Amino acid sequence: MMRTRPLKVALLGCGVVGSEVARIMTTHADDLAARIGAPVELAGVAVRRPSKVREGIDPALITTDATALVKRGDIDVVIEVIGGIEPARTLITTAFEHGASVVSANKALLAEDGAALHAAAEQHGRDLYYEAAVAGAIPLVRPLRESLAGDKVNRVLGIVNGTTNFILDKMDTSGAGYSEALDEATALGYAEADPTADVEGFDAAAKAAILAGIAFHTRVRIGDVHREGITEVTAADIASARRMGCTVKLLAICERAADGQSVTARVHPAMIPLSHPLASVREAYNAVFVEAEAAGQLMFYGPGAGGAPTASAVLGDLVAVCRNKLNEAPGPGESAYTRLPVSPMGDVVTRYHISLDVADKPGVLAQVATVFAEQGVSIDTVRQQVRQDGSGEASLVVVTHRAPDAALSGTVEALRKLDTVRGVASIMRVEGE
Repeated sequence: MMRTRPLKVALLGCGVVGSEVARIMTTHADDLAARIGAPVELAGVAVRRPSKVREGIDPALITTDATALVKRGDIDVVIEVIGGIEPARTLITTAFEHGASVVSANKALLAEDGAALHAAAEQHGRDLYYEAAVAGAIPLVRPLRESLAGDKVNRVLGIVNGTTNFILDKMDTSGAGYSEALDEATALGYAEADPTADVEGFDAAAKAAILAGIAFHTRVRIGDVHREGITEVTAADIASARRMGCTVKLLAICERAADGQSVTARVHPAMIPLSHPLASVREAYNAVFVEAEAAGQLMFYGPGAGGAPTASAVLGDLVAVCRNKLNEAPGPGESAYTRLPVSPMGDVVTRYHISLDVADKPGVLAQVATVFAEQGVSIDTVRQQVRQDGSGEASLVVVTHRAPDAALSGTVEALRKLDTVRGVASIMRVEGE
């Protein structure tokens, strides 16, 4: 039997995502009620600009006092889609204190202070759900947290930022440079006016921290994640990748060490073979591989951003939290029992693609090979091409076998000191092999 008294929902933020949440709650009210077992009622919407017209939302619900809204005491669920650290953190903890569970899409806050938020939720017997914080509409948090709870996850590898994937895809398919591809992404609405969080990898790093924490049952903060963006990726890098049968993607990689005693989390551009499924992820789409001992390799794919896709994830969490509310039993909280340390990037074993500008004369290759040998880094392939511009220089491309990142970094520094090396044109890691 369906409960007739509605569950009351407070919405913090009514931008692109928030307005879609409100719209779906209204247009799909009957379906949501049937799935939950009780109707849900939008009881208030906190915004910064109350004068803005918001189609489909009763103006009487609009308020600028978000604190008063979450303190009302009759609110069952607070949906937080305002982003940022404050006031979101205070509003979420206040909601817990006043009896409400929380659904959030705030990756930055969860990556920075997720442990404290989980502790506050547990203290007050409330839920904290955040499917929308990681990969838009793609169900990823719940499968990791619940469906794979009985398995051992060893690796999470994927594309978790649509803006950077769009830019790199355009550079690959059209031959455009970084600036031109960014301009197109901005014009189409894929990139913000200030794209720093996306193109410098901050957005992906926050998501990597959340995924690593859930996958490995340990606490990983955004400061633990090695981060590199795509601003230094050039058309020449893309062309080099093509010659190797690869493409370039910004990857989030979370791994359990072979001995199981530590984890790593990193975000950086990398070359991946065209045969790898991630190479075919186009435009602003996301895709994530999860490798588990019993389940094997799983792939999650779909739109990773946008108002409607993200709202879909928010509403999925809303249904789950409301069901928990009716059953008077919160869902799963934080699982950090392993307490595994996060290893630094220097300990990570990777491959490198290194492009050098060198003098066109005998013995150069031998000098370069000696540097690699002295650093303990084995060479996989070498390609040298003399320039026809009369400069007396050549391009030398070296692809290494896997070695600790610190050794590879030391190799690059040693190469820079050679008189015959005019410059390091590009350095990029190779993954997916």
